[in-house]
Amino acid sequence: MEFLYEYGLFIAKTATIVVAIGLVLGFIAGAAIKPKNSKKGELNIEYLSEEYQEDVKDLKKALLSKEQIKAFDKKQKAEDKSKKKENKKKSKSSTEDLEKSRLFVLEFDGDVEASATESLREEITAIVSIAEEGDRVVLNLESPGGVVHGYGLASSQIARLKSKNIHTTVAVDKVAASGGYMMACVADEIVAAPFAIIGSIGVVAQLPNINKLLKKYDVEIEQHTAGEFKRTLTVLGENTDTARTKFKEELEETHVLFKEFVADNRPSVDIDKVATGEHWYGSQALTLNLVDRVMTSDDLLLEAVDKYDVYKIEYKVKHNIAERFGFAASTAITKLVGKLSTWSVTNTK
Repeated sequence: MEFLYEYGLFIAKTATIVVAIGLVLGFIAGAAIKPKNSKKGELNIEYLSEEYQEDVKDLKKALLSKEQIKAFDKKQKAEDKSKKKENKKKSKSSTEDLEKSRLFVLEFDGDVEASATESLREEITAIVSIAEEGDRVVLNLESPGGVVHGYGLASSQIARLKSKNIHTTVAVDKVAASGGYMMACVADEIVAAPFAIIGSIGVVAQLPNINKLLKKYDVEIEQHTAGEFKRTLTVLGENTDTARTKFKEELEETHVLFKEFVADNRPSVDIDKVATGEHWYGSQALTLNLVDRVMTSDDLLLEAVDKYDVYKIEYKVKHNIAERFGFAASTAITKLVGKLSTWSVTNTK
């Protein structure tokens, strides 16, 4: 009887586990199926001006005694009441002086594929749709660069703001190199922290070739193309001098386009001097006209709080559970590649 009891308990536990796994897999599979009319993402808006003001008040109060806090609160209430009266008077005469212009803050955390462009284009579309005269944009940009077509599209998004006469400042706290600088140079103004990595106006490509290893084990590779240069260098096949020459030509052509792009957007830059693939730190980049001011994004926003109503805009793409598992692995890999790229940049000078 004891054996039967233990056996029955074992069967029950096993069945419970199997059912639980089945429910989890079913939930994941169901989540992977998107409704036809579901929204892809949502726009989040955060009023930073109020947060800054509240932080300042809290800090001031933290340094006061209980009696001083009471006096501070009383004074604050009187000031708020006075401001309301003043605003009412202004609203009767004119609404133009009542409202400040707005400053929209965006974030771009770039990976190799410039995948953040998906959110950036939605954020800029929203801003372009509602922007009024005097409104501005600050884009906090961090990127070691990546694929040309990805960062080309990201640069075009910033160009959309300029085409609508919306003054745009790119703030770089850590790195805007290669494709990252391709984006930054489109802005009306570039602000960089003293030790932010700036520049790396060059093009690089590398790939392994295991043809000799395959030959060692008598593995033959056949590749057929229509068009002499449909494929130049290859990973599996044998690379020829002609293919190498053509590949190098394509890199040089891309570099020329990159140089022309920077020169068009930053005419004050001596492009032949800076387009060597080298990087510079913020204070050095200022002397080369690669940036306009040396300061952190924090100081830039603190400077703007008194002049503008500051809003942070972020477009968040909704991902179901199945996608989250895949994106988690993908993000980990791309961040690792980005860190290695940054490490490579900082150790080539």
